[in-house]
Amino acid sequence: MSKKHREHKVDKSEHIPQREKIKEELRIRELNWTEKQKKLISLILDKNTNIVFISGPAGSSKSICAIYSALKLLADKKISSIKYLRTAIESSTKSLGYLSGDKIQKMEPYLEPCLDKLEELLPQSQINNLITDKRIEGDVINYARGRQANNQIWIADETQNFVFSEIVTFITRIGKFSKLILCGDLSQSDINSKSGYKAIIDIFNDEESRANGIHVFEFTKEDIMRSGTVKFIVEKLEKRKEEKHNESMFPTS
Repeated sequence: MSKKHREHKVDKSEHIPQREKIKEELRIRELNWTEKQKKLISLILDKNTNIVFISGPAGSSKSICAIYSALKLLADKKISSIKYLRTAIESSTKSLGYLSGDKIQKMEPYLEPCLDKLEELLPQSQINNLITDKRIEGDVINYARGRQANNQIWIADETQNFVFSEIVTFITRIGKFSKLILCGDLSQSDINSKSGYKAIIDIFNDEESRANGIHVFEFTKEDIMRSGTVKFIVEKLEKRKEEKHNESMFPTS
């Protein structure tokens, strides 16, 4: 090819709008991961993985595994930023009332669980830097419509409180060089039968989805790491739920 031809060659490659990669070297703490947690982290980090649905009871490490994996991808320059999303749903029985301030201030209560996990994994100075530089941002699913995740990882937490259409909105945001992680506890929905999380998991829990990089990963009560008390509570509630089911199936005369 002549020099003249090279000078007039048009770049026809697809343009992917994205931020430059992070320059700061993150000091991520390694926790005492179980074999099952390592399996989930490996799945998220796999280059062929696009979306992971994680389900499990309280304290089974869904969120921290997702956030740790996101930090690793950020540190390894595989992505440029992390977005943490929740739904604006309030408790099914109580209202929080009006939240004052701008959008960022309104999001602070929703971001607290993410900040708790970040404090377990990073020095506070680096957390501050990442938030100031908008490498880690919080949002509600309502603001995700019309947007696209390019070279990012988006984490949806408390997904059991998303209705079906909100989950569809979230998973269809996936763009180039990005990953989506959804964390939810099917036993703790504040919207009860309106939750779309189990229905969406049932749709994508098959070989065809896995071949397209979409995976379902389940933790059980045996994986609860928060405390022995939490494990006892979950077991006790499961036992009572089973008893009530049996009572409805075989009522006494």
